[in-house]
Amino acid sequence: MVLTKAELISALQNEVRILLHLCTKVEPAHVDYRPTPKQRSTLELLRYLSFMGPHIVTAVKTGTFDMEAWGAAEKAAAEKNFETVVADIGKLPDSYASSVGSIADADLRQEIEMFGQKGSRGQNLVYLILCAHAAYRTQIFLYLKSAGREELNTYNLWAGMDGKM
Repeated sequence: MVLTKAELISALQNEVRILLHLCTKVEPAHVDYRPTPKQRSTLELLRYLSFMGPHIVTAVKTGTFDMEAWGAAEKAAAEKNFETVVADIGKLPDSYASSVGSIADADLRQEIEMFGQKGSRGQNLVYLILCAHAAYRTQIFLYLKSAGREELNTYNLWAGMDGKM
C-alpha cells in the first residue's frame, strides 16, 4: 500500500479539519445557497458529508454496500440543521481513527468489488472517501466564493486556515 494505515487516517482527518474550517465561513445566507436550481445546497452537501464516509468504510470492510442503512442515514441527515450537521462532521476524525484503524493491514490489501469496480479495500477507501472529501470540500469552497466570500483563497481550501495570498 502506498499509504500506511496511519497516513490514510491522518489524511482523512485532515480533510475533515479543512471542511470544518470552511464550515466556519458559511454564513446563514449561505446555508441554502445553490448555484443552480438542480444542484445541492450548501447544507445538503454538508449533510451528505456527515454520513458518507462512515457508511463507505463499513461497505469497504464488509465488501457489501447496504442500501437500506445508507437510505436511513440519508433520511436522518435530511432532518438536521446546519449546527447539528457540523457537529456530526466534527465526530468524523474519531470515527475514521477507530473504523479504519480496526482494519487489518492484510485486509486493506484484499481485493473487493464496489460499485462495479475491483480494487483493494485500501484503494477503495482512498478513492471513495478520501477523494470524495477533497472533491466535496472544493465544491463547498466554490459555493462560498460564488455566494460572495471573495476573501477566501488557496489557504482556506488547501490548508484549512485563513491567510493572505
